[in-house]
Amino acid sequence: MKISDILIMGLKSLSRRKARTILTVLGVVIGSLSIIIMRSIGYGMENNFETQVMQQGGLTTITVSTYGDIFDDDGNWVDSKQQKLDNKLVEQIKQIEHVRAVSPVIQMDAMLMSGRYQGWVYITAMDMDSFDDFEFPGLIMGEYPTPQDPSTIIFGFNTPYDFWDTASRGRGRNTKEIDLQKDKLTLKFQGYPTNDKKKEFSLPLKNIAKMEQTNGEFDYNTYMDMEYFKKIYLKYCNTLSLENRKKAIKVLDQYQQIKLNVDNIDNVVGVQDEIKALGFQSYSQMQYLQPLQQASQTLQMVLGALGAVAMVVSAISIANTMVMSIYERTKEIGIMKVLGCVIKDIRKLFLFEAALIGLLGGVIGIALGYISSWLINKFGQPLFGALMSGNWMYDMENTSFSIIPIHLPILALCISVSVGLLSGYFPARRATKISAIEAMKTEG
Repeated sequence: MKISDILIMGLKSLSRRKARTILTVLGVVIGSLSIIIMRSIGYGMENNFETQVMQQGGLTTITVSTYGDIFDDDGNWVDSKQQKLDNKLVEQIKQIEHVRAVSPVIQMDAMLMSGRYQGWVYITAMDMDSFDDFEFPGLIMGEYPTPQDPSTIIFGFNTPYDFWDTASRGRGRNTKEIDLQKDKLTLKFQGYPTNDKKKEFSLPLKNIAKMEQTNGEFDYNTYMDMEYFKKIYLKYCNTLSLENRKKAIKVLDQYQQIKLNVDNIDNVVGVQDEIKALGFQSYSQMQYLQPLQQASQTLQMVLGALGAVAMVVSAISIANTMVMSIYERTKEIGIMKVLGCVIKDIRKLFLFEAALIGLLGGVIGIALGYISSWLINKFGQPLFGALMSGNWMYDMENTSFSIIPIHLPILALCISVSVGLLSGYFPARRATKISAIEAMKTEG
């Protein structure tokens, strides 16, 4: 029997029993659709966990802060301790294996003046050599500092903050939106009064840059090169009285943070253990992502199991359909044997019919899966918002609740066809064992 004959006979057999074929295909559709939807929701949750964590900082970035949080083995906060962050610790961290870059961090509030309008920024000073390693975002204006010109001040997307009219204080604050390319800006440090015998420190900002939007911590900080920051801060300190100068300079003796970048995400926890061995507490986004990933994997397993149950039901449906088909076509099988059909051709015929049912159900299930995924993402916010109301990680406005990676429909289709073949194997084997003589005696 030719392959074309098997295809034609299989299609005719399925078309003769339209109602049964449609119901059986529907069972496979439900099974494959369940697998796609359940898994896509799991992928969506995992992707959103990772995206939300990434917005708070890179997954390979570790931060050592002045106050280190202490957690128990279950991840619960226990206490915090004050830590001395200095150049000695920076050098120790640089010696840890897998550490790619290290930068001390000084953070300080500063005032910006534009005419009679006043605003403020939160300056974060870091080594400019480490900007690339910490994956600083692209710029929509200006350029990053260079060794030849380190004076650039880089504003995050949401900075500087609103400027208000200092002359209107007490009568309501008139705000002004500053144009960084046109308006003149002057930076001033605060905290100590200027020495009466000296001129107040102010720095006209000539080199200004602005970052692209990241929806993360970069948007709310203003960055400067560490050495340039120290240079201008010392100029500010020199305008203070001797007593206040000593207090102000102490800011440069200890850092608020030390940031380090690890060469691979798999080495983050190990590097944190090394830092802990030095007697310091650190934190990274991996601390938040790992438990979320575990929860997501557990959820995916549960959802995948539900999809598998639906597919098992469809497998039973296919097997039942094929068994009934064999009983109804017993005489047809006998005729094929009498005419000299090879046993394996009869087996191929029934396996083809079973596989075709799986294929049709899989294709329709995939199409419905994409439609369902779109509907979930468009209208699922109220439901998922209620389910995740206690989870600060979720930005509901920019969340895809269902994500279908390219391998998922391929996997669903392979499963559907495989289920069809496995479900049809034993009925097909039974068909080959029917006696030709007994089959010819059957009415029908």
